[in-house]
Amino acid sequence: MEESERTIIIEVLLSTTSPMTETPDSTTTSTSSESTTAAARQLLGMKGAKSGETNIWKIRLQLMKPITWIPLIWGVVCGAASSGGFTWSLEDILKAATCMLLSGPLMAGYTQTLNDYYDREIDAINEPYRPIPSGAISLNQVRAQIIFLLVAGLTLAVLLDLWSDHATFPVTKIALLGGFLAYIYSAPPLKLKKNGWLGNYALGASYIALPWWAGHALFGELTPTIVILTLIYSLAGLGIAIVNDFKSVEGDRQLGLASLPVMFGITTAAWICVLMIDIFQLGIAGYLMAIHANLYAVLLILLIIPQIVFQDMYFLRDPLKNDVKYQASAQPFLVLGMLVVGLALGHTLV
Repeated sequence: MEESERTIIIEVLLSTTSPMTETPDSTTTSTSSESTTAAARQLLGMKGAKSGETNIWKIRLQLMKPITWIPLIWGVVCGAASSGGFTWSLEDILKAATCMLLSGPLMAGYTQTLNDYYDREIDAINEPYRPIPSGAISLNQVRAQIIFLLVAGLTLAVLLDLWSDHATFPVTKIALLGGFLAYIYSAPPLKLKKNGWLGNYALGASYIALPWWAGHALFGELTPTIVILTLIYSLAGLGIAIVNDFKSVEGDRQLGLASLPVMFGITTAAWICVLMIDIFQLGIAGYLMAIHANLYAVLLILLIIPQIVFQDMYFLRDPLKNDVKYQASAQPFLVLGMLVVGLALGHTLV
């Protein structure tokens, strides 16, 4: 099952708790801590969750994978920054918050629930504790959740366009595109995720370009330049998406999914992953220099350097073991770089 390519600070907090010394109560404490951590992972929709949850609302939330909402919410922030039209007025703050609700809980929740529905066979191999393969929720209940989230998301997109007096309804169009991409990514006959290149690029674009477009369109005019730049940035997102494929190699191989680790092997796929992440961020930095946003370009390069360090320290040495550790260490620098680019575009192109 696809988790967010951005399992950031929460994963660090959940994975680094351990008793400092051995005491007679340390086993109990450790067991209690592990149980609490597993429960939190379950609620957030993260790898390593426990099974056995019976509360239907917690199960529904787990299907929506709240941990994956973070990058989409952040993408709206970057889009608002690049628009040059966001102000710190109460109305603009409320609009941005509503767009975050659209991009995160509703559309990302729809995407993740839909993906779980169509990935129930592979989840039975890779993550049997997930709600559907564990039998915690019926397929009819999952279908109802998918429909509700999609309808609610599209309705909210329309309301945002009406609120902003948009004649062409750009936010609604972006939401429709996102809903369509989510479907062809997960569902047959296309099921883009069967192809490591197409599937991961669709995932990267959904997490970087689409929420960025929504935030930008909400406060300004979505131009071809912004569209192209964010699609290029999404190629770095493709690299991030590849990170998630390493945890599912065995299940992907059994079910015929052509993920990059399956196609090229672990080592080659790891190098493809990090090169995609680094090269396209550096390409964006080069563009910022070309439009004379030199300070922002330098800031972006400074944020790329620690990503390269963590790639060498963790990911390239053992991508199967260190995928989550790498994400938790490197992703904050990548998402801060996105905001730097958004601010640069907002101050330079507008």
